[in-house]
Amino acid sequence: MTRLLRTRWAALALFLTLVASPAAAQKTADQTLRVATHEAAPFAMKGPDGVWSGPAIGLWRDIAADLGLTYEFTEVPLAEMVDGVAERRFDAAVGAMTVTPQRETRIDFTHPYYTTGFGIATSRAPPSWLALLRNFFTWQFLQAVLLLAAILLAVGALFWWVERRANDDQFEPGWKGVASGFWFSAVTMTTVGYGDKSPRTPAGKLIATVWMFAAIIIISTFTGMIASSLTANRLSGAIRNADDLQTARVGSIRGTAAQEWLDRRGVGFRDFETIEEGLDAVAAHRLDAFVYDRPLLRHVVHAAYDEDLQLVSGTFGRQDYALILPQGSDLREAVNEALLRRISTRQWSSYVSQTLGTDE
Repeated sequence: MTRLLRTRWAALALFLTLVASPAAAQKTADQTLRVATHEAAPFAMKGPDGVWSGPAIGLWRDIAADLGLTYEFTEVPLAEMVDGVAERRFDAAVGAMTVTPQRETRIDFTHPYYTTGFGIATSRAPPSWLALLRNFFTWQFLQAVLLLAAILLAVGALFWWVERRANDDQFEPGWKGVASGFWFSAVTMTTVGYGDKSPRTPAGKLIATVWMFAAIIIISTFTGMIASSLTANRLSGAIRNADDLQTARVGSIRGTAAQEWLDRRGVGFRDFETIEEGLDAVAAHRLDAFVYDRPLLRHVVHAAYDEDLQLVSGTFGRQDYALILPQGSDLREAVNEALLRRISTRQWSSYVSQTLGTDE
């Protein structure tokens, strides 16, 4: 008898679990949901007639149709999307909203419907000579100079050591003689050879001969590295990857996932209200780069800045776009189920490819 009761209770629990999501959706279907959105082309766009379109908007419309929900869109600032849902002034928020741990503490995200990363917009024009000169004041360049100086000092000290007794008029005792050795190794490397210093001992002449051939290789390598770096920068722009942002003038939008990514990398940036304002600054050479969500950047650049700006090749970091619901929303399971069903279709993949294009 006890075993039969346990079986019946388990069956009842399973039944309640299966009907919970549809029941919650049905309960909400009788009321008009307040849905916040924000223009973020191409995911959420508002036409001249006030009608909203884009992949995020279309996905929500399909989900609402599947669940029999009625709703109305309200356009709000980006920050208000999270705040409004967290304070339950809105029942949902739809747009290009990135899933972050900070936001998750205040609201609930659905399953992601699109995965992307951050993009870096730069000028198509070759960098000015002033911008190229900044490459000489980087930590990498300073390391190379210090390494070269250390080699010259070591070789100079060796010259002084073998010449200090038989040639003390040119390689004086103490640090003054070491400095003379440094000078001799430097002019020998650069093939200047003023003749004011020269080895007299057999050991000194042997070291000088070896150093002449070694110096040719060292100076050629060092010169080639500098020339290659400057040529690559001039051909492809000063910014080639995320590491170059450390020494660049960078712009972004505060309060976004892009800011969190830049903060984690220790990159300071100038704050802008909109993508267009930041891209205007890059086009006017007031900035070296503007960082934001790559699909949004690509859309704006191709629409209005294609002749002046370009996107650095590649996607940086990771972003998952999702819909927003209040914490503990009765709609969450039903919306997630409908969302997963929609984005797993070939129609969704085709629609996203046509709307967003492919990454170059």
